Amino acid sequence: MLPTAGAGRDPIQTYAEAHSQPEPPLLRQLWRETHLQLLMPRMATGHWQGRLLSLLSHLIQPRRILEIGTFTGYATLCLAEGLAAGGHLHTLEINPERESRIRRYVAAAGLSASVTLHLGDAGGILAELVGEVWDLVFIDADKVHNGRYFELVVNQVRPGGLLLVDNVLWGGKVLPGYPLKPHDRRISTLFIHSSMRFLLFTGLAWLLAFTAQAQST
Repeated sequence: MLPTAGAGRDPIQTYAEAHSQPEPPLLRQLWRETHLQLLMPRMATGHWQGRLLSLLSHLIQPRRILEIGTFTGYATLCLAEGLAAGGHLHTLEINPERESRIRRYVAAAGLSASVTLHLGDAGGILAELVGEVWDLVFIDADKVHNGRYFELVVNQVRPGGLLLVDNVLWGGKVLPGYPLKPHDRRISTLFIHSSMRFLLFTGLAWLLAFTAQAQST
């Protein structure tokens, strides 16, 4: 995530934020705390991305939301803004060190009764939630397993529901010949290309099939 002011700021991000709904004060506080206190703060959802998640959630007014990858809970709070009355959000986080901050901000937003935090490996937790039907799913966890998470939950999304996957273009790493940074070298370029194409094209086919099913019912 880029700094909020100063020279070198991405003009596209500045433009997007200037033309987006203002960032709620609690989310602004969480964003700042994340950047001051955590390593890899760029993993957090930011202002205009969060407003987009809030908009999408408001559009479908989901009763059941699944989020895979909580981090500090920024996207959690954004998605919960659109929950229908009596709705519930389940969010999955692998790092127990983040629990207290997540719970503190969920409580500050008045959402403790509407949000369930699951700690542990996403694969195991998803196996326990196999009977659920989701209105909205947001996958924003370890990119190596994006395809696995997609396959585990895609058939649990109701017709007319929404399944979102973050970073399917992976900062340009899907492009042939893209130079990988040292921390990316554990993941082969072939894997990146194949997994992200799977998500893009399988997701499109799934969307078309479910749209047709919804229109016929």
